Amino acid sequence: MIISDDPAAARSPDRTSPAHVNPVLWQQSLGLARQIAARVFRDGGRAGDALAAMGLQAPGRVTWDRAVEMMAAELSRGRIPERRAA
Repeated sequence: MIISDDPAAARSPDRTSPAHVNPVLWQQSLGLARQIAARVFRDGGRAGDALAAMGLQAPGRVTWDRAVEMMAAELSRGRIPERRAA
């Protein structure tokens, strides 16, 4: 039996959360990012529009999956965008 002291090594290989982020915080950030993306998608927007709503720059053409991950990463850093009128 191998016991590892590295908490990042104990994570699943599918990289469900970044090694430097608390897994609970990552899941909450991911859920909020999915809600934001769903609202933008529902209103006919694109993934880049969802990033712009968070105050982030889209690196060229970005997929919805990547946009959600970028938004979750920003939320897990504790950076909350300023509220703007829709």
